[in-house]
Amino acid sequence: MPAIEVRGDWRAAPTTPPRVRTEGLTAGFGPITAIRDVTIDLHDRHVTAIIGPSGCGKSTFLRTINRMHETVPLAWARGTVLLDDRDVFDDAVDPVALRRHIGMVFQRPTAFPTMSIRENVAAGLRVANPEERRREDDIVEHALRRAALWDEVKDRLDDSALELSGGQQQRLCIARALAIEPEILLLDEPTASLDPISTEKVEELIHTLRDQIAVVIVTHNMQQAARVSDTTAFFLSGELVEVSPTRRLFTHPRDERTEAYVTGRFG
Repeated sequence: MPAIEVRGDWRAAPTTPPRVRTEGLTAGFGPITAIRDVTIDLHDRHVTAIIGPSGCGKSTFLRTINRMHETVPLAWARGTVLLDDRDVFDDAVDPVALRRHIGMVFQRPTAFPTMSIRENVAAGLRVANPEERRREDDIVEHALRRAALWDEVKDRLDDSALELSGGQQQRLCIARALAIEPEILLLDEPTASLDPISTEKVEELIHTLRDQIAVVIVTHNMQQAARVSDTTAFFLSGELVEVSPTRRLFTHPRDERTEAYVTGRFG
């Protein structure tokens, strides 16, 4: 296995307070426990990568944070997820409203096929904050600029989103998530289905967003985790084995299971 190159210009440790903290988070489906007793801080203006073999609970962990997990039949969760010290599982918390604060982008681009590029970006905005519609054009432009897509689509905003390439559609989905100004953005293997050029553009976007909001990215690609993240967390069989500054985790892991994974002995 080739050596994993960790970029040297990333912060070695969080310098901002936690935006999200999980405490003893356990979740599953029916009799199956997918993650167990996960406690971790996710910091503002910081990129956290979640790595681990297939089926280790990475995506379940991500989906539990913004309560997407519970939309699946037989899904359950217990423990605590705090967003700015408020428990997202509190009965008073509206899951739809919560997702305005915790945005999510999935592995495959999910552009709405019957909508234009403009309408795709504005879709979440219209649900989360209808009174903002008078500012819709400005918000759409700002979101597309943040997603590094504005220059490519500004002259065809009324065209179908399906006319965009796969990489452009994925950045469109990121723009849609950013339009509602979330405090944290969850990315579930956002480049898994993209070509290398599109992957590079998404990674450049993550680099830009890290100075604005908290970003959490699930990735099966350890090289990608090393390139884009400040902190990396390693999951195995539903357990959070280790979380460390990315350089430290890849060069001096504390747990022998982490070392075995990052050196390619399994996974």
